[in-house]
Amino acid sequence: MIWLLHGAVGLPSDWKGLAEELGREGHVVRSVDLYRYLDCCPMSLEEFGRAFCEEVAAIDEQAILVGYSMGGRLALHALLHQPKMWQGAYLLSTHPGLQEDQEKFERMVVDAEWAAQALSGEWSTFIQKWNEQSVLQSAPLSSRASLKNRRQALARSFMDWTLSKQEDLRGRLHEINCPVHWVTGERDEKFTKLAKTIPFPKQMQSHVIPNAGHRLLNDVAPFLKQELKKSLRLES
Repeated sequence: MIWLLHGAVGLPSDWKGLAEELGREGHVVRSVDLYRYLDCCPMSLEEFGRAFCEEVAAIDEQAILVGYSMGGRLALHALLHQPKMWQGAYLLSTHPGLQEDQEKFERMVVDAEWAAQALSGEWSTFIQKWNEQSVLQSAPLSSRASLKNRRQALARSFMDWTLSKQEDLRGRLHEINCPVHWVTGERDEKFTKLAKTIPFPKQMQSHVIPNAGHRLLNDVAPFLKQELKKSLRLES
């Protein structure tokens, strides 16, 4: 089964196009609602990795992970929690972790402001400001009306899963056993440049999708289908 983890202010439905394409190829796909992990109470990145692995292991013995942005970072924690249970992973527009304390402090402040706006700000203004970020302008999100009733969980995602609380995972990537594809968009200069600084172990490969930006959920479909076919041929 292929497990899809959405990004910040994202929804499982963001994967609809990709999920349909993979389904036509015969893959079983599950788009995960990440906010349900935060509906009742706070949950750290590490706690998510444990809880998600337990959930997947109970029903899937050939699990493949696909995570985008925040979902990519959550996927990393699942991969590190149970390195041997995953068949493979595709991490899209994913950050390995900040290295400087000042960067972490600045990110903490920014994400606390997003959390406050998500919790009690005017909804349309919050979505407008979110879409005005340079990395999203080429592929802005819709109104996200269905998230308005889940504002507490959304706000918690900014506080609990903020990049400022994430360990710099560069030094732990060698712990992951399965093949990992680290994917960025050609027009996403920040994350493509960032990927070039990561010391990938031999089981990891970096890929750049032509003409794609940061939000490359649909642009990545041809690449994913090709790589999944390769992996199936290798297993047979």
